[in-house]
Amino acid sequence: MKIAVVGTGYVGLVSGTCFADTGNDVTCIDIDENKVRKLTAGEITIYEPGLEKVFSRNIGEGRLRFTTSLKEGIEGASIIFLALPTPPGEDGSADLKYILGVAKDLGQLLTPADYKVIVDKSTVPVGTADRVREVVLSASATDISGSFDVVSNPEFLREGAAVEDFMRPDRVVIGTSSEKARKMMQQLYEPYVRQGNPILFMDEKSAELTKYAANSFLAAKISFMNEIAVLCEKLGADVDMVRRGIGTDFRIGKHFLYPGLGYGGSCFPKDVQALAKSAADAAYDFKILNAVMEVNKLQRAFFINKIGRYYKNELKGKKFAVWGLAFKPNTDDIREAPALEVIRQLTAQGATVTAFDPEAMPNVKRESALTMQFADNQYEALKGADALVICTEWNEFRTPDFGKMAAQLKEKVIFDGRNLYDTGMMNTLNFYYESIGRTK
Repeated sequence: MKIAVVGTGYVGLVSGTCFADTGNDVTCIDIDENKVRKLTAGEITIYEPGLEKVFSRNIGEGRLRFTTSLKEGIEGASIIFLALPTPPGEDGSADLKYILGVAKDLGQLLTPADYKVIVDKSTVPVGTADRVREVVLSASATDISGSFDVVSNPEFLREGAAVEDFMRPDRVVIGTSSEKARKMMQQLYEPYVRQGNPILFMDEKSAELTKYAANSFLAAKISFMNEIAVLCEKLGADVDMVRRGIGTDFRIGKHFLYPGLGYGGSCFPKDVQALAKSAADAAYDFKILNAVMEVNKLQRAFFINKIGRYYKNELKGKKFAVWGLAFKPNTDDIREAPALEVIRQLTAQGATVTAFDPEAMPNVKRESALTMQFADNQYEALKGADALVICTEWNEFRTPDFGKMAAQLKEKVIFDGRNLYDTGMMNTLNFYYESIGRTK
């Protein structure tokens, strides 16, 4: 099958590469000439474990190509995926200008004789498929009403495990009212669900809402557990024990029950905000989501206050080592990363920061205006620091050389926002160790 993917960001590049890996002929389209040039030369532009190998294989076998021309990219394609940004607007709603802009361009290019399926792969508000359809029709100089369908096919990719998620999805959600489009999407996705996981067909609006509902529910689990962690500290309970106790209930499950600095990244913050805005536009006060967003903000303050209390709110002149800048491990994504807010608060109070992250430092240097130093490795970041602050749970931070750490730090002080270490072991090693929701 010949496929076009508009947008080579995280979702577009992973999707296009994985579609090519099952034998499809894929052309990815992007207006960024520099990015297209790099991708054409075989240089991958995002960090995602396992992607580079699949990407290189399909570039080499000629199934994956890149272009800046929309007209060239969609020529002969039967399915066109829109994998474009939907950044939050000032009011919290999803900004659809990129999607609707491409929809207008498609309307000027499509012809009555050439049927195509246009797929919203981006996370979009309910009703977007209808809007895309209207824009495509209004932009065309001829009647193309029977030559295309618009489908909603939200992605459920976890950064750090996106290739596995795409190649072996636990479900595929497809929203369409067209039998012709349904058959084409079924054919496209059948190779990915050979283990029996479902392709769920539904109407377009239900598919659009499914994505927001899934991310918002997971964000709610994170925020709930963070509040339980705060309560544990006040009552003298241990959040690790509570987490295990409730996680073994199959109705709840063990995932997304780890307390920390709150959720971040490219999906949860904007999706929760967008769903709350959609509810407000429908004159519904979505109380749980509003509380989830508030708890997420408070969780960063809760952690920063731990540092402030230890130093009696006198952080001026203190030097902190920060391990982890990405919003989660196995990605270089720093969008809404809790670490950046922690660093912003520390430096605003006169402290200095030296940070290390295995993958995200180039993005911080390029995209953030925060003042900090960067280390070549995790131990170099500790040199002369008053304390270590852990913000991302990279595997290499889990079993460090504590003797080496003690030798580099001014004081044996660790503020751990990800609960990486056993509290008893840290007491034995004579570290002052603050984590989230656990007894010392």
